[in-house]
Parts: sequence; structure tokens; C-alpha cells
Amino acid sequence: MQKSLEHIERTIGYKFNDRMLLQQALTHKSYSNEQPQFISHNERLEFLGDAVLELAVSDLVYNHYPDIPEGGLTRIRAEVVSEKGLAEIARQLEIGAGMLLGRGERKSGGNEKSSLLADTLEALLGAIFCDQGFLVVSRVIGNIFSDAIEKSAQIRYGSDYKTCLQERLQAKYGELPEYLLAQVSGPDHQRIFSMEVYYANKLIGKGSGSSKKSAEQKAAAAALDHPLLREK
Repeated sequence: MQKSLEHIERTIGYKFNDRMLLQQALTHKSYSNEQPQFISHNERLEFLGDAVLELAVSDLVYNHYPDIPEGGLTRIRAEVVSEKGLAEIARQLEIGAGMLLGRGERKSGGNEKSSLLADTLEALLGAIFCDQGFLVVSRVIGNIFSDAIEKSAQIRYGSDYKTCLQERLQAKYGELPEYLLAQVSGPDHQRIFSMEVYYANKLIGKGSGSSKKSAEQKAAAAALDHPLLREK
């Protein structure tokens, strides 16, 4: 058991002050129910970890992708923290090897079930939060989830929003977007350009920036979140 705990700590990149929290995070209810004396299982930690994870990922995507509109950020977060996304990361971290399962769950391959892997990962994050607070667990989440977040953002939007918008419009409708300067405001040394992007004479996105180029990129990012362009 000691080696399993140390292995989990190495893979998640965090050493617990309170090892009992780590053991609880890895303990499924089925295992707890089979013990002669009550052993705390991970359901309460999972509840806490779910909330911590959502806030930390929200903070990461908000700060790393300033041009992606709210709806796009929501979809990136939902993809990353979905059961499928969490289970994939849990498998990469080999969390299944450290899970404490009851005999029935173990025989049925519970340490490979996506639902149990996702729940256990959330419980581990809840345990880290209890051990050292939000700032520490958010750093751990940043290390663990950064690749998944970047992958989701690149698939959905790419790094060049104008190019991405053009490619999607051409692929879906065979048309190109049109950008129009809507407004220029602010003093000469601090101009703010407001751009609008249209498809088939329909406004699909707006954006503002310190240059026409940056405003066009923000308008394109907003357009990628328009119902016409959303991926189903």
C-alpha cells in the first residue's frame, strides 16, 4: 500500500502532508463496505474535487485564451472535465493501480472503468484542496490538465482565429467572411478599433482591440462561437 501511495504522489506531482487524505481519495465505497471497521471512502472528496476542478479549469481557460468568447470557454471546460476526459488523464497517471476496490468491483475490472477513474481523480483533487488549499491544487491541476486544455482549444479554434473561421466557413458553406471597421474610438495614442465580421450579409461576430488586426482576430473568435459555426 505504501508503494502505491508513493507512486500516485509521483504521477500527480504532489506529496501529501496528510497521507490519510490520499488513502481516502483512493478508497471506493465498495472497499469501505467490506471492512470490519468503517473506513472513510472517497465520495465526499469527489464532491469537493468536482467543484475545485471546475473553478481551476475555468480560471486556466479564461486567462490563457482571452480571445475565445464565453460559450467557447464553456465548451472547452466541459470537454476537459467530462467523464471521458477525466478517465483519459487518470489512465495516463496510472491511478487505477492505486484504487482500493471491493472484491466484486475488482473482479469486474473496476480499476479500468471510466466512471470510477474519473471519480477517483476528482477525489484526489479534493484531497489536495483539503491538504493545502486552492492555490496549491490549482497548480497541480494546471500541470495535469494543461495539455488536454490546449488540445481542446486547438481542435475547436486553432491559434489563428481568422484562418480557422475562413476554413470552417469554406468547408461548411463554401463562402468567405467579410470584415468591416465599425468604429474607432479613444485618443490618438490609444486608439480602440471595433471590427465586425459578416457571413452572407449576416453579422456573426464583433471584436475590439488596439489594432485592426487584433480586433479582427477577436471578431473571428466570437464568430466561431456563432450557432452557424458550432460543431455538433
